[in-house]
Formats: sequence, structure tokens, C-alpha cells
Amino acid sequence: MDTVLSVLSSVFWGLLMLSVLVFLHEGGHFLAARACGVRVTEFFLGLPCRFDIHYTSRRIGTKFGVTPLLLGGYAAICGMDPTDVSCADRVLAAIYRHGRVTVADLAVELELSEEVVLEACALLLGWGSIAPWYEEGEKPSPSYYPTKYQTLPRDAAGYTTFDGRRFDREHATTEGDVWELPCGEADFLAQERSHTYLGQGFLKRAFMLLAGILVNILTGFLLLMSIYSIAGVTVPMDTNVIGQVDEGSIAAKAGIEGGDAILSVDGVSCSTWMDVYDAIGKAAGKDDIAIEYERDGKQHSTSVALKEDERLGVYASTQVVRLDPITSARLSFSYVVQTAEGVMRLLQPQHTMEILDQSSSIVGISVMSSQAAAAGPATFLSFAALISFSLGFMNLLPIPPLDGGKLVIEIIQKIAGRELPLKVQTIVSYVGIALFALLFVYMLRSDILRFIL
Repeated sequence: MDTVLSVLSSVFWGLLMLSVLVFLHEGGHFLAARACGVRVTEFFLGLPCRFDIHYTSRRIGTKFGVTPLLLGGYAAICGMDPTDVSCADRVLAAIYRHGRVTVADLAVELELSEEVVLEACALLLGWGSIAPWYEEGEKPSPSYYPTKYQTLPRDAAGYTTFDGRRFDREHATTEGDVWELPCGEADFLAQERSHTYLGQGFLKRAFMLLAGILVNILTGFLLLMSIYSIAGVTVPMDTNVIGQVDEGSIAAKAGIEGGDAILSVDGVSCSTWMDVYDAIGKAAGKDDIAIEYERDGKQHSTSVALKEDERLGVYASTQVVRLDPITSARLSFSYVVQTAEGVMRLLQPQHTMEILDQSSSIVGISVMSSQAAAAGPATFLSFAALISFSLGFMNLLPIPPLDGGKLVIEIIQKIAGRELPLKVQTIVSYVGIALFALLFVYMLRSDILRFIL
């Protein structure tokens, strides 16, 4: 029973920490997309699932909610898929000409195959340009795209509810209404594309990709600063008073307890902890080391035998110190630098395996987060801050589908002056996913050997 409770505790704390941190990461993408005028159709805590609890924002049209698959979160930013369908402009115009129409009827009208029309509808649905149409009693299926579509509410300028404040709600149509395009089919499609990720320039795309990483780093930074300034940090005191004695240690067997003041070690007088530390180090290797100590105002003496590679088992007294904001910021930033250096070493072949052996998968993070939670809120939040740093910088690795891999593709396209062929992007993504999967399996194996077997 205890084993089951331990496993459940690890799973709970691990999922809680990672889900919140990934949700914040996706929140960075969401806020950046909205700042760039890009539509976002969904923003959820948890992975996509048929069952969820949600509400739809009347102001920006985004569906906010939570799913039972608490393994992170996602923001459905429109136009992230580089797919291009040549007939999309015709399909879009036809849908707004009819208000509500089936894929089959569109295929007949436009003299296209149903597969091509459905592909165009899927693209436009991902752009936030059209909506699925379900008749009364009909439920959506998570396994395939709808076969019937309808128009979104539009104002005179062509804005929809996904466009936020620019949308003139008072003078707009309703869902499913026929609406006349304000310009030609190709121009209207280009206008719709301008509200997507693909319709933005290099700087805005880079900003949207990096926003999640920046939020993770900022989250970790603020967490550590708050802990150092509010909860404080535990630091050793340079006194000769023992703070803790290991159970079963040489010191414990000799009768020494926490709170005792070490007066001398092997004849060397001690008034500070550094004196105690140095004296024990010099006396190590002797069979009869005299230790004088004070307890409750009375002096006592004992002797111990200590080999050179043995520890006495005593620790210094500690105190909690609350740091000023500048010192807290400086110390927090040092952890940011250390994490960045660690991730950079992963890219250096001579250090790759060393860093991988020190890294953890979700199993290791779950176990350690459970241990951190048991140690107290400050320890748990400090661990969460370090994981947030790691999550941010790991996402910066140049491996698709990570944000860093997508950014590399954007940089290549900027230098080349044109978009990479879809086939090339797909191959690169598959290679990246395979590499990412191998890294995950390797770290998972290490965690199982380290924490379970």
C-alpha cells in the first residue's frame, strides 16, 4: 500500500508541476500571438481530448478550458501548419456565398474532388476563417474532419470574433449567414492569411516562437527571487555549535548531539565552525581523537577513531536569511546562466552523454518533485523554478518540433528569401521527432534504473 501511495504521490506532483509549467509556456505563445494580431482558436490546460470543460471568450472567440489529460497544455495558434491548398480561395468564397454547405456540394459546384475540398476546409478551419456545421443532435467526431461547414460572424471589413477589438460586433452577421466578400477571392484569402502565423514576417514569427521560452525563464527567475526574498535561504552559521548529527554516525556513537558546542578537537581550541572543520580534517586518520564539548553549560569529553576517508557526521548550525531584491536577482540569474550552459554542453559531442546521464525524463522529474513537495513549499517551488529553466532552454534546442527547431527553419527561410518546400519541412520534422524520441527513451531508461530498479 505504501508503494502504491508513493507512486501516486510522484505521479501527482510530477504532472502538476509539468502541466503548470507547460501551460505557462503555451501561455507565452498565446499572448505573443494575440499581440501580433494572430488568431488563436483554443487555449487549454491538458492535451487535446474529446472530453473537456471550457468556455468561449466573447471578446476574442478563443475557447479556454481544461482536459483530463493533464500532461501539459496547448495553444491552437492559427496557421502554424505550412500546408498550402491552391483552391482554398475558391472554397472560402463558396462557403460565404452559401452560408452553410457540405463538402460534397462544394466539390460538385467547384468541379473538384471531395478530398481536395476537405483539405482546403481543414486549412481554413485551422486559420479561424470558417466554422464546422453540425445539425441538431449531431456531435463532432475527434477522429475525422467535419463534412459540413458554415460562415463565421463577419463585420463589414471582414473581421471575425477571433480578431478581438477590431471586430465590429454590433454591425456583424451571425454564424451561418451569407456574406459578400469585400474584395476578390485571392485578395480575401490573403487578408485571412494575414491573421495567421504564416501571414506574419520573420520578426513576429520569431517572437511568437521565443515567447514560450521567455515565459519559462521569467517564471523560474521570479519564483527564485520570491523564495530568496520572502521565504529566505538557509545558510550555515560560523559558530562552534553543532546543528545536526547523522544517526548512526561516529559522532552519534560517541554521544555527541545536535546543539552541543565543540570546544576543542585533538587539543586544538575551536570557537568557530571553520575551526571545527579544520581541526577534524587535521586529526583524521588517528585512532584516539579527543573531543571536548559543552552541553547545557556543562563540559564533557569523548574520544573517537576517525579514518582519513571517514566523516564524523556533524553539521553546522544554520539560519534562514532573507536576501534583498538585488542579491536575490543576482543569485537567480546565476541559475539561469548555469542552466543555459548545461543545455549548450548537450550540443557539444564530448559532453553529450555526460549531460544526458545527468538529465531526467518525466519519471525522474515526478520522483524528485514528490521529494521536493515533501520537503516543503519553498523546496518544491525552487525545484519548479529549476525545471522551468530547463524546459525553456531545452525548447531552444535546434530540433523540430521544439521551438528552437522551428526557429532554425525560419532563419533558413529568411536567409534564402523563400519558404522551404513543404516536403523538406516534413522530412526535417520527422527526423527531429525521431531524435527527440530517442533522447526521451534514453533518459527514461536512465530514470528507471536510477529510481525504480
